[in-house]
Amino acid sequence: MPTFLVGFFLTASPVAVWATHEADHRFTVEGFVCGSSGQPSPNVEVVVKDTRVSIGATVSTDEDGYYKAILHLHNDNLGDPVLVIAGNEEQRIKVQFDPKDLETERKVQVNFGSGCEKTIGGPPRWVYYGSGMGVAAVVFAGLKWLRKRRRRVGRRDKKSQGKGKTSL
Repeated sequence: MPTFLVGFFLTASPVAVWATHEADHRFTVEGFVCGSSGQPSPNVEVVVKDTRVSIGATVSTDEDGYYKAILHLHNDNLGDPVLVIAGNEEQRIKVQFDPKDLETERKVQVNFGSGCEKTIGGPPRWVYYGSGMGVAAVVFAGLKWLRKRRRRVGRRDKKSQGKGKTSL
């Protein structure tokens, strides 16, 4: 049975499912495409092609200018020339990896433009935004609690001062 039909029957809706190759058969080219001002360039078509064997992939950048293309390569593709084209820029690299390492993902980062040398693999932006909002909420709640506490202590001190007076 074709793979896409299995996805259809298991989820009761059409799902695009395709095989991912073992780490030793994948070569990932990923990076960022940015404009001259360092701003991310979304929706830019990026072509990644092993020019020796005419294997390639075409992907588009996301809102952060990030792209990821996976080529199906083997150990005998070590040293192959790869052409990476983003918009009207191109870069040529060579496939490099340790052919004895069959576990580690084989990948390279290729960036285009200036100011977009970002680290790939860190947490997504929402983690930073969410953490910032969480810290702000805790600080706000803590300040509110402190203010309430000071009011209680102030009221208690006024009551105790009033009881301590004696009339003559």
